[in-house]
Amino acid sequence: MNEIKCPHCGTVFQIQETDYLAIVKQVRDKEFAREIASREKQYQTSQESAVKLAEAELQKKFAKQLGEQDLEISGLKQELSHKEEETRHKLEVVHQEELTKKSLEIEKLKGELQLKDTELKHSVQEAVIQKDQEISQLNNQLTLSKNEYLLKEKTLREHFEEKIKDKDEQIAYYRDFKARQSTKMIGESLEQHCSNEFNRLRPLFKNCYFEKDNDIKTGSKGDFIFRDFDEDGTEVVSIMFEMKNEADTTATKHKNEDFLKELDKDRREKKCEYAVLVTLLELDNDYYNSGIVDMSYQYDKMYVIRPQFFIPLITLIRGMAVHSLTYKKELQVVQNQNIDISHFEEDITNFKESFGRNYRLASEKFKKAIDEIDKTIDHLQKTKEALLSSENNLRIAKNKAEDLTIKKLTHHNETVAKMFEDLKQKQDQQSLPDGEEE
Repeated sequence: MNEIKCPHCGTVFQIQETDYLAIVKQVRDKEFAREIASREKQYQTSQESAVKLAEAELQKKFAKQLGEQDLEISGLKQELSHKEEETRHKLEVVHQEELTKKSLEIEKLKGELQLKDTELKHSVQEAVIQKDQEISQLNNQLTLSKNEYLLKEKTLREHFEEKIKDKDEQIAYYRDFKARQSTKMIGESLEQHCSNEFNRLRPLFKNCYFEKDNDIKTGSKGDFIFRDFDEDGTEVVSIMFEMKNEADTTATKHKNEDFLKELDKDRREKKCEYAVLVTLLELDNDYYNSGIVDMSYQYDKMYVIRPQFFIPLITLIRGMAVHSLTYKKELQVVQNQNIDISHFEEDITNFKESFGRNYRLASEKFKKAIDEIDKTIDHLQKTKEALLSSENNLRIAKNKAEDLTIKKLTHHNETVAKMFEDLKQKQDQQSLPDGEEE
């Protein structure tokens, strides 16, 4: 608690500390405000007196300087009048010489400017012509690539159309052939056809065996067995053939898959390496009409073919077997010499993968190159347009530079605008006659 004593009646009051601080602050602020007001009034009075004194001194000094300047100006005017006569003639001569000199310089600069302008236009035209030539070359290359692609596409289309036509003719031939035969002769005709085809080319297979399978000890038999031997009598490859055909008017139509299991069984019993079904069943099935059908995913080393692929398949399998036999012999020799070739197949696989990867990268780069050519054409076209529009941009820039003024420069800058305004007012004041004020 704090105590406050009244200065008039002497009464003492007990008040809270917060109330006491508020009263003290109020008294202090009031005294401080009164002191500030008094100080401001004194400062203002002293400033006015100092300003008046300074103005009086400046007026005296200014009047004195004006008198001195008037005397100096009078002397200078007389001297200037005297020198004006002397220099007027000199100025006329010098002015005439300078004018002639400036005219020559202007003509020279005009010539240089015209030469530079001509060189610039010539450079721009050469650049535009060069870019046009590059664009034309790229367009020609692109057109040539497209033409080559279209030619290849046309060639492939004609090739496949010719193949389809040949297949349609063969299908029509076999249908007509079957229509002319009895049910019994249908199957025999296909066997006879394959036998004739093989015998016609038998001289190409010197050490081979191709006869009908007549061994029924195991309860079933195939149609033909093909075995090929090398010069040493070693069996190179063996194939079990089954021929299937039926008339178009047969009530119950068979499928090729109906005979695969039995053919695989005959192949194993007769110890043949491959099994081949030569069939004219399901003539409308494109799966079997597309060529040699590999059925290894169901039965090991089994193929289904149409009769026209009979000899090509034998040649293909025999070639692979001969090639494989050569490797087998070489492998045996290498094993006998205790040489490790465990990485042989791995190297072949790596080669295939590397070749496939390089082919894929080359294909991607070719496509990317085509895209880059298109981008380059677009970029060159834009460059051409930019060069052609450069003259217009220079003219616009020149107009903007000529239209530039101090007023426009200071339009959005109030500080700089005020500085120029004060400077102008000061110059106007200095230009007023002596003793006058605005």
